[in-house]
Amino acid sequence: MSTKNTLFLTGTLLFAFTGTNAYAAVDQAGAMKLLKESKCLNCHDVSKTKKARSYKDIAAAYKGNPAAAAAVTKHITEPSQIVIDDEVVDHGNAKTKDPAKVKNLVEWILSR
Repeated sequence: MSTKNTLFLTGTLLFAFTGTNAYAAVDQAGAMKLLKESKCLNCHDVSKTKKARSYKDIAAAYKGNPAAAAAVTKHITEPSQIVIDDEVVDHGNAKTKDPAKVKNLVEWILSR
């Protein structure tokens, strides 16, 4: 086997065994800043259920769903209502119109 083929095979195997992280380039600090500015953390937590599901639970619910990013984007950018403690309440939106910041936040949520 040539050196070129060996390098290709090694790279392929490394890729296969380590997997890929589609969210590797997420700006953690930017996502947290937007969560705080948007008051998302009043109801959500990264790993615990507060008034609403944790981001970890949200990510788990969407795992493997090809429509996940679109669904979460819609939920955080368009007005909607949710039920908390048997009460219908307005769900807040991300406090930005910047598509890059929204995309980063969505990827952050789904990477939990």
